[in-house]
Amino acid sequence: MTERTRLKAILSAGAATTGVLDRASNARSARRARRRLAQQIAAYRTPAERLELDLILGRHAAEDVHEIEEILRHQDAHRAFAERMRVNPGGRVPR
Repeated sequence: MTERTRLKAILSAGAATTGVLDRASNARSARRARRRLAQQIAAYRTPAERLELDLILGRHAAEDVHEIEEILRHQDAHRAFAERMRVNPGGRVPR
């Protein structure tokens, strides 16, 4: 293998690594932004606040609010599970 071939291989690997690092950085930023959004949405807890949020979301296209609705479904499921565990700590279904 010539010096030039080795140098090309090293530069190609470096470029590929840079691409991976950039994608990882973008993924971290996206997760951080989604976590902040979820925290902001979690502030809408009462039925009146949720109704207000639902009305706001209803004014926008479905594809624009998809991520927010997904977060809301996840939070609702988490709250429902926490409530079931509070009411029935053993998690057993009564017969």
